Amino acid sequence: MITLRQMQYAATLAETGHFGRAAERCHVTQPGLSQQIRQLEALCGGPLFDRLGKTVRLTPLGREFVERSRPILDQADALEGFLAGAHGHPSRPLRFGVIPTVAPYLLPHIFPALQREHPTLSFTISESRTDALVKALAEGGLDLALIASEPRPGGPKLASAPLFDDEFVLATGLDEEPRDPVPLTGIDGGRMLLLDEGHCFRDQAIAVCDIGQEAAARTFAATSLSTIVEFVANGQGITLLPEIALRKEATGDRIRIHRLQSPGARRQLSLVWREATPFGEVFSEVAETIRRARPAVDQLTAG
Repeated sequence: MITLRQMQYAATLAETGHFGRAAERCHVTQPGLSQQIRQLEALCGGPLFDRLGKTVRLTPLGREFVERSRPILDQADALEGFLAGAHGHPSRPLRFGVIPTVAPYLLPHIFPALQREHPTLSFTISESRTDALVKALAEGGLDLALIASEPRPGGPKLASAPLFDDEFVLATGLDEEPRDPVPLTGIDGGRMLLLDEGHCFRDQAIAVCDIGQEAAARTFAATSLSTIVEFVANGQGITLLPEIALRKEATGDRIRIHRLQSPGARRQLSLVWREATPFGEVFSEVAETIRRARPAVDQLTAG
């Protein structure tokens, strides 16, 4: 008989495309996950995945199987949530997704508060871009996500708790001294260094600096803000940084930070979850804890 566990393993493997990452997300060993997938394929009468070296992809049979199993997994998850909700809190770790331009800067400061104020909760953390996080929420792979942009229309029905605004600042090399505060119209978009496509912070920077799509396609694109900061420090361009990143990225005398002229630019960080969850009240309390932890983050990034 096909088990819920096997369906969950198959759905996770389809999402990650990699046995190792799927095993890590499911908290099992890779050989254990591989064995369950082989047993599942034997029950299905054919391969669900094409093995392509280190990666895998769904076969037509596998695509149909995963699509049909998702509603079953959603119902099982809802039933588990209902039973756990009757006791007031989740019985398993909450799966918490965070975008890359927030995770390394905010999590080290808010998690002590979460652990202190919610001792009965535990979390497993994953880091991905906004679209992937929203997709994981829709498919039941995540319970919560911390994002910095509105989900695209037509997606899953999500509840959203605004957390706080994260101001943008201009980062330049040490030999550049534009008069502070810098007007947005005074920023040279042609010298702007951006994250690669898919990052919401890239889209926000393009919009703020009014960079045309053709110019954006020509500009250097990096996978992390840390990489961009190294280029700025070497005099190879300028960039926008979110304020929460300053403590990590603006240490020492490598770059110069400039405030933007009012009204400046900012993004709003929000905690989102599926509307249908039985833990909406718990998630709202988590959001409030993050808001209260914000002043400590302000002190860390000030100056």
